Amino acid sequence: MNPVKMTVAQKHHLFFIGFFGFCVDCFVQGQKNNTLIFTKENTIRNCTCPDDIGDNDCDYSLANLICNCKTVLPNSIDKTYYNNLTIWFTDTTMLGILLNFTAVQNLKLSLCGSVPLSTEYLTIWGLRRLQIKRDHNGQLQQQSLTIFSSYDNNMQDKLKVQCKGRQIITYISVLYTSLFNSYSPLKSYSVENISNVTDHFPSLPYSDNLFTTNNRRYVITFIY
Repeated sequence: MNPVKMTVAQKHHLFFIGFFGFCVDCFVQGQKNNTLIFTKENTIRNCTCPDDIGDNDCDYSLANLICNCKTVLPNSIDKTYYNNLTIWFTDTTMLGILLNFTAVQNLKLSLCGSVPLSTEYLTIWGLRRLQIKRDHNGQLQQQSLTIFSSYDNNMQDKLKVQCKGRQIITYISVLYTSLFNSYSPLKSYSVENISNVTDHFPSLPYSDNLFTTNNRRYVITFIY
């Protein structure tokens, strides 16, 4: 694997996220909405946007016009929690800086550059829904994937039983960026009720340092 390197600040952030975990619907709704992050000429722009920006992927001029945008440094990107996050990116190195070890419910990734891309393995906390857009025959084509839904009765029952027993459920998604190199169906598979991530997935980046908390269960989803 070729994981994006983790800084000391990211390790502290991960401890913060891992400490709380995710129990049923414990994300605080409305904390942040419709956030767009994009890179242009080595500049990172962090924007708060209206809903109607959604169908104008990679239109940097429009984003700067109708969104409230500011230029930010890579180490100042807030990774604590997003409800709706859109990232326009051109390379996986920068995507890793923006996305790796971020807590986000609804994520949209739009590739605004050319392929092939280098392969990275990005870790996302609490991901529920993913949309990606990539070039196919000269046009951006969208695909969607639901990891889990708060309205899934079976999942709700499982989570309620686990939470009642004071076991914290943590959802972790691992995104293979090589999926942008070809236009094929978006796929995923999940492994539930994991108590020791290192034992199950010894090659998962940083598993020996991050996923060792007692009284916790993990659901690991691989997206490819």
